[in-house]
Amino acid sequence: MKLMELALTDYLAELRSESPAPGGGSVSALAGAQGMSLLMMVCGLTITREKYAEHHETCKKALEKAEAIGRELADLVDLDTEAYLGVAAAFKLPKETEEEKGARSAAIIKATHTATEVPFRVMELSLAGLELAGELMDKTNPNAASDLGVAGQNLSAALKGAYYNVLINLSGLKDQSAEETFRDTGMKMVERGTLLLTIIEDHTEKHL
Repeated sequence: MKLMELALTDYLAELRSESPAPGGGSVSALAGAQGMSLLMMVCGLTITREKYAEHHETCKKALEKAEAIGRELADLVDLDTEAYLGVAAAFKLPKETEEEKGARSAAIIKATHTATEVPFRVMELSLAGLELAGELMDKTNPNAASDLGVAGQNLSAALKGAYYNVLINLSGLKDQSAEETFRDTGMKMVERGTLLLTIIEDHTEKHL
């Protein structure tokens, strides 16, 4: 079952079910994908208006970037759930013998690493989306100012939500160096994203 192929009502039903996946990681990726779709809409509403001709080239380039970022974020909605299910499957491996215990432990660590890399990638893409939104300020149709602002809110939620999903997996990596890299790099991305969101919010509210 591909989450991105479900009807919205079916996706929400799956989300509120007792199943632990999809969960916060997939929701974060979807928030990012929504933000990028809004950025694409804002670019489209600028490119199709002759009065904003001076910004057409900028918006066309931004549209291509947004489409690529949004496509990958949409893929990560399902990949996050698959990563979680991989961890769950690893925990169910047999552990009767020492050999089985070793294989199970290695599988859990490997699956946990994947389950950490997926939301970390969501963070990278969401931050790239926020950077793009910042670049578009004052270069798009002002009638879509609120949409640009909502895009920023979605991308910020994606970034912070994905960071929570990175953090919750760190203890399972059993690798202090990797844990510190994910934690520290992730925190820097959140700090940058928070600054960008503040700038985007200020810009949005000036145009409302």
